[in-house]
Amino acid sequence: MVRAVVCRELGAPERLLLEEFPPRALKPGEVRVAIRAAGLNFPDVLMAAGEYQLKPELPFTPGMEAAGDVTEVASEASGVAVGDKVIVKMRFGAFTDEAVVTPSQLTPMPSTFDYAEAATYIAGHGTAYHALIDRGRVTPGEVLLVHGAGGGVGLAAVEIGKMLGATVIATASSDEKLGIAKSRGADHLVRYDREPFRDAVKRITDGRGADVVFDPVGGQVFEDSMRCIAWGARLLVIGFTGGIGSAKTNLLLIKGASVLGVRAGEAVRKNPALGEVRLKALLQWAEEGKLRPNVSHRLPLKDYAKAMRLLLDRKAIGRVALVME
Repeated sequence: MVRAVVCRELGAPERLLLEEFPPRALKPGEVRVAIRAAGLNFPDVLMAAGEYQLKPELPFTPGMEAAGDVTEVASEASGVAVGDKVIVKMRFGAFTDEAVVTPSQLTPMPSTFDYAEAATYIAGHGTAYHALIDRGRVTPGEVLLVHGAGGGVGLAAVEIGKMLGATVIATASSDEKLGIAKSRGADHLVRYDREPFRDAVKRITDGRGADVVFDPVGGQVFEDSMRCIAWGARLLVIGFTGGIGSAKTNLLLIKGASVLGVRAGEAVRKNPALGEVRLKALLQWAEEGKLRPNVSHRLPLKDYAKAMRLLLDRKAIGRVALVME
């Protein structure tokens, strides 16, 4: 029997159920993967609550990414073999022991990663890549302000921003989170509760401000970010864990600034070539040891609600993975 986390009614993580199903036969062109670890992303929590832009029909299994071993390959499924260690990319369905997918959803696991790291890599680092390279076009010497730098996508932005040659200012809610951000390359650290970050940015930059703002938080954080930007700044809207912010158009006009929405997955669906370039770069950087997810929590599949609560309560540092026993 195959275990899967199932959403039968929208709401809090505790409303989800862990159920068992018989494995289904493969159709031509399909591949069976034994899932060893699944990564958690904030959209998984929002989707289960009915608050995400993608709203699957009930019932559904949450989870956007996983890693595991190929155990069966049907006819007409090419480019993959039994025994391959793979990353599985999904829009939902990853919180399970076993996934039936197509070869196009599979990516070889970096040899430098374990299953939990592989299962928490592509979504977070892919979003950071798309934000900083495709949308923000960060160049060496620019100042990058990363909000939520202790979270999964924020920490990925710190890593990639530093690799691109930016001066990285990391903001977070605790010394522990900032310590991890520093270990991943952050040049300056700001705790939200000790100094208003807009004042800190002005102090650090001698009043000039940030060239690029990476914002997965939103709300007041987004609004305050407009008050510490340089001329021509790009504000990257990644998410809204802190609420939906309002853009002050006068501040954007005065600074000649741009607000750019970031949807890494949708961008690839609109332009698959973008995804090919991004994935090739991310896999190369992983193999070279330049990028690695920080997995602060690894919990068994049965603790899915507890794992999702770690994201809601902002207790994770980097990423959280469900590990199959």
